[in-house]
Amino acid sequence: MADVESNPGAGGKPPPYKDPDNGSQRFLLELEFVQCLANPTYIHYLAQNRYFEDEAFIGYLKYLKYWQQSEYIKYIMYPHCLFFLELLQNANFRNAMAHPTSKELAHRQQYFFWKNYRNNRLKHILPRPPPEPTPAPAPSQAPATLPLPASVPTPVAPPVPAPTSSMPPVVAGGASAMSPMQFVGTPGTNMPKNDMRNAMGNRKRKMG
Repeated sequence: MADVESNPGAGGKPPPYKDPDNGSQRFLLELEFVQCLANPTYIHYLAQNRYFEDEAFIGYLKYLKYWQQSEYIKYIMYPHCLFFLELLQNANFRNAMAHPTSKELAHRQQYFFWKNYRNNRLKHILPRPPPEPTPAPAPSQAPATLPLPASVPTPVAPPVPAPTSSMPPVVAGGASAMSPMQFVGTPGTNMPKNDMRNAMGNRKRKMG
């Protein structure tokens, strides 16, 4: 009885394992290993050494998925390890990583992600200015046209009849001028004969 009490595992189930440091050492070891999976070259090394053919190792990879939980993910410094940990759950990816070309392809894709990560992230983080409202086009209006005034007929003055002259018409140049005596008795003249005689008498006195 004393032996059984001193060794409780004898003849029965072994006692559950208890970490001497309350699991801190195992925590650090698993954290270090899972972050090594962020390196495609290390995954290529595991595939070439046939670690992925061991069912116990495949079970261990499934066990490490607890690092994706929120209470553990805050300790991860290389988040790519969780991305590759999820890919390693697929047998096709495990087999493909045994080839150097697949390793180089994964390395290039990882490099391009790091190169453009900041710019791509800023596109989703930085607030974008709201688009400027486009002013609605004003309805096209025809220029206002003033109504034309009604046309007023221009008054036309009636022709003024020329006054009847008592003088005989002027003869065109080249024709002989009429003598004063010719006016006497000429039809259409109203000058009396006495006036004509007086005019002739006055002219003779001046000449004398």
